[in-house]
Amino acid sequence: MRQVLAATAATVLVALAPMARAETLGDAMIAAYKNSHLLDQNRALLRAADEDVATAVSAMRPVVEFTASSSRQRRVSDLTGNESFTENTALELSWELMLFDFGRTAASIAAAKESVLATRAGLVGVEQSVLLGTVEAYVNVRLAQEIVELRQNNLRLLTEELRAAEDRFDVGEVTRTDVALAESQLAASRAALAAAEGDVLVARESYKASTGAYPGRLAAVPKAPKLPRSLDEALAIARRTHPDMIRAQHLVKVADLNVELAQANMRPTIGLQASAGVNSSNQFNSDYDYQSAGVSFNQTLYAGGRLSALYRRAMAQREAQRAALHQTRVSIDQNLGNAWANLDVSAAQIAANIRQIEAAQVAFDGLREEAKLGARTTLEVLDAEQDLLDARAARVQSEAQRYYAVYNVLSAMGLLTVEGMNLGIPTYDVTAYYNVVKDAPAPSFQGDSLDRVLRAIGKD
Repeated sequence: MRQVLAATAATVLVALAPMARAETLGDAMIAAYKNSHLLDQNRALLRAADEDVATAVSAMRPVVEFTASSSRQRRVSDLTGNESFTENTALELSWELMLFDFGRTAASIAAAKESVLATRAGLVGVEQSVLLGTVEAYVNVRLAQEIVELRQNNLRLLTEELRAAEDRFDVGEVTRTDVALAESQLAASRAALAAAEGDVLVARESYKASTGAYPGRLAAVPKAPKLPRSLDEALAIARRTHPDMIRAQHLVKVADLNVELAQANMRPTIGLQASAGVNSSNQFNSDYDYQSAGVSFNQTLYAGGRLSALYRRAMAQREAQRAALHQTRVSIDQNLGNAWANLDVSAAQIAANIRQIEAAQVAFDGLREEAKLGARTTLEVLDAEQDLLDARAARVQSEAQRYYAVYNVLSAMGLLTVEGMNLGIPTYDVTAYYNVVKDAPAPSFQGDSLDRVLRAIGKD
């Protein structure tokens, strides 16, 4: 009864298997985009950069402070020994506003905004890395599964070869050595199958790390995206759109603005101050109210060389960022050139693998027929079969490498994004949080808007 139930359950599962929707590469990329902790980390860093703009803007706003103090003083006369107590209570409200800082605030705000743009570009770069890693994980799972199928087919074929060798040994056509060779090849095939099954497990772990879940039944990889017709056309696109290039360009602007800020720090500042307070004491006629207002002019005359050192430091950092921009272009060109070359190499390998399989199949079929007539040894047949298996495995690997190489080229061009792949899901809005905090709202102002944004991104 148990065997009947087990057979029935297996039949039902086999019947329902085609009905289950296979996971596609697009599904895997969507899952990776939604579940990536690395993307969450860099989105939080972007929000921190948004707050830097608010911090810079706040320098243009007045600073209002409230101070309350209370003190009690005990006095003991050395002559009489009498003691007395003096109590003082003071309340003060002060207000301060920077009127002119001769470029400090403007340079700080502009630099903070450029840093935000650079961080956004960095987030796109992280998105590309996440999606490219997902493509690699998906392709590797498919490749490992196909290698297992090849190994299983080879194991079945070698089992038949061993059975045939034993039958021929029983009738005296071959020696015990031929049987031992078949047994050895069969054992090696079992070991190779075990290794291939282990590769599947390793690939599944990589897939889970990328997408957040183990793979189910994976669909065949879709048709690879179209690429530019030439490397030069791809390079032109990469230099315009690659996030590393965009980030480096904004960082150069930040460095330029930091030089302006260092120069502005050597200039004076003009500010306005006002205060009002109440002072109360237990002493006779010691209670009073006061108000004050004034304008201040501050100019640093000597700071031990600190301001000059900061200016020279900013100049050096600007030179470094400009050099980094040029090096970024060199790296983009190199990476894209390497990816394009790997694509061509993979295509050539596939063509060679196809010819190798055809030749190995003819050789194996011929040797097996000749072995039946006693013209070939068992070892020659087994070697030919191994050559055929190796050729088929090499073709599968080359096809997987070429498919991955297409996406590697897209990544090197800066186009491997959710929008670029047309995955059809909402993407993270990099402007939502910025638009709420860019004007430095206090907690009591625009709080509802900020709460809505935080809830929308799941960080409430």
